[in-house]
Amino acid sequence: MIMDDEVYDAYREAGALARKVLRRGAGLVKEGAPLLDMVEETENMVTKEGALLAFPLNVSFNEAAAHDTAMPGDERIFARGDLVKVDLGIHVDGYIADTAMTVDLGDHGPLVEASRAALEAAIGAVRPGVVTGELGTIIQAAIEEHGYKPVGNLTGHGLDRYDLHGKPMIPNVAMNGGTVLEEGMVFAIEPFATTGSGKVTEAPRVEIYKQIAARPARLPSAKRILETARPRRGLPFSRRWVPGDKVEIGLSTLVRNGILHPFPVLHDVPGSFVSQAEHTMFVTEEGCEVTTR
Repeated sequence: MIMDDEVYDAYREAGALARKVLRRGAGLVKEGAPLLDMVEETENMVTKEGALLAFPLNVSFNEAAAHDTAMPGDERIFARGDLVKVDLGIHVDGYIADTAMTVDLGDHGPLVEASRAALEAAIGAVRPGVVTGELGTIIQAAIEEHGYKPVGNLTGHGLDRYDLHGKPMIPNVAMNGGTVLEEGMVFAIEPFATTGSGKVTEAPRVEIYKQIAARPARLPSAKRILETARPRRGLPFSRRWVPGDKVEIGLSTLVRNGILHPFPVLHDVPGSFVSQAEHTMFVTEEGCEVTTR
């Protein structure tokens, strides 16, 4: 799986931009600040840098772990005590960098450190010949050493051109076997630590979708949605990005017809808190190169 220099350079460029934008965006997470302003300003940073979003900026509060982003007209604000996951994906010519950090507006420092320590421990073990199940064992042990549970039904994932969720899958809990890592593989490791059950479930609300089939639509609202989705080449988009009215009708029609796939907000039990840390890397002859660090 040896890549040519142009592909490596694209991954590296995406990683460097993602690192810079994530830190700037996370710096906007402050008590009293509006979520919508933070999300739009961060997403605009990406385009100003000459790159494109691989997915809508994910900003997930407290027990929510993933797939949340600002709604159209969102009135949520960051409040004291919140634990906020900021997950950013950038691509350069389809080559993706995916990175995340947790911003603590309360007293959740040990929980934040649990996911961060698990990520670093897993990265330290990446090299050709390692089996992905071994990385899950390392992640689970590091999180449990901090007194928390890993989220077992969320995983890290392979990254390919215009493909956010390819092979290999990187588990966050111990498992036997898995994929043997090879030089040139590109993937994101993203441990989640929780005070809750260790399992996320789907909330009713959906803000993020992706196109999975190329079929015509009759409804004007559905046509507008596909005009937003098609240039994404299968990468996710936000409901917020679609102009015009009756968007909900168009979305539900396209999902029902198997043209769009929805990504519901994923959350642990109410009252719990979830932290996340994530980096993208490619496997080298002797270890790995982290593009987003």
